[in-house]
Order: sequence, then structure tokens, then C-alpha cells
Amino acid sequence: MGQVVAFISGKGGTGKTTVCAGVASCLAAEGQSVLCIDTDVGLRNLDIALGMAELSVLPFTDILHGEYTLDDATRHPSIVGLSLLTAPEHGNLSEASDADFRKLLDDARKKYDWCLIDAPAGIGEGFELAAKFADEIIMVTNADPSSLRDAKTTAELLERQKIRNVCLVVNRVRSKMFTKLGITVDDIMDDIGLPLLGLVPEDPRVTLAAGKRSALVLYSGRGASIACLHIARRMRGIKTKLMRL
Repeated sequence: MGQVVAFISGKGGTGKTTVCAGVASCLAAEGQSVLCIDTDVGLRNLDIALGMAELSVLPFTDILHGEYTLDDATRHPSIVGLSLLTAPEHGNLSEASDADFRKLLDDARKKYDWCLIDAPAGIGEGFELAAKFADEIIMVTNADPSSLRDAKTTAELLERQKIRNVCLVVNRVRSKMFTKLGITVDDIMDDIGLPLLGLVPEDPRVTLAAGKRSALVLYSGRGASIACLHIARRMRGIKTKLMRL
């Protein structure tokens, strides 16, 4: 039975989507079957981060409405085992019933090793829907004060909802910035109150890969790409050290 993992963030701009795409690509590159679902209606970007922007990608709502099945999910042209369902350009998630979304995820667990949900930033409908039915939640944050405050608020909300299988990824890490801010990774973990899954360095190759319409794992074998590989392996239970930054 596969695992459903929701990638969330307390605020926009943390790089949650690129981390989700990077981890999904690495899982698939190591032989896992992976379905990505972008639930950010109207602001979808996961296809860009996966190098699938030029494809006609099926919206997950078409499956909820019974028009298609998971067998119709759009397959990555270069990475075997990786498929995508995008968000619709218009509408809202209130049109998706809890029962229908739960069934979609139950079917994904049977068909794929992993189902990764790229939830909208913040704590709106998309966050609620993803958090409610995911087996695990990965919160992506940056180290700046506003990102950390929003991550802490989101973690406290999940705790009140008794959702506890949550871990943390700190993205766009710059060691010099940590020094100037006078903080450490341990400080971030203590403040937010979540265990650390991984660190991803600031890496211009993330933007360059998107500009070249390529998945990061196909564009680079360094920096953020290696960090995402480490996270993917830790998710699988493989003992992997945190990336040294």
C-alpha cells in the first residue's frame, strides 16, 4: 500500500512546489512509482517544476467527476514511473467533496508507491483537504522570520487538529544568513516544534532547470538536487545523513 504525503507551507514563496517536485523526481528515478497532485487551483506550478509545462496535463477534478481514471494521469516524458494530475485553472476546492477526494487518494495508494500532494500555501481549503487525508505531512519553510512565524502557526494548527505525523524541511538554506541571523537548525526545530527531515540549499540551478523546462534531477546532480535525493531516501526509511551545507 502506497503512502500519501502532503507538502504544505505556512506562507507562499518558500519553494514548497520545487521541493515537492524534486523529491517526487528522485523517488521515481530510484524506481518508485509516484503520482503528484497539484491542488493549488488557479495558481498551479507543479508542472513547471517537473518539466511538464508543455504537456496537456489532466486536472485531478476530472477524475473526481468520474470523467477519467487514474490510468489517465499524465506520465512524465523522461522519468519512468512519475505521473501528474494538475489543478484546474478555474473553480475552487469546495466543489470537491471529501468523499470523492478520499476515494482518489485511496485509489492512488493502491496504484502507486507514493502520492505527493502539492497543497496551496497557507491554511485555506486546499491545506485542509490535503492535511485531512494525507498519511504524512512535510512542511517547507525558509529561515527568515516571517516564514518561521507562519510555519509555527501552521504547526500549532495541525497539533490542535491532532495531526501529528508532520516533519520539517528547511529550504533555501544559506549558512552565512544563519550566522548573520544568529540562529541554528536546532533553533528552528525547537521554535516550530517539528522533527527535521531535510535541508535544501539555496541553488540557482532550481530556477535554471525550470527555465529550461526540465525536472531538476535531470538538469543537475548537485546542490538542491542532491538534497532532494537525501530527503526521498529518508522518506523511504533509508538511513541517509542530512546534507552538509
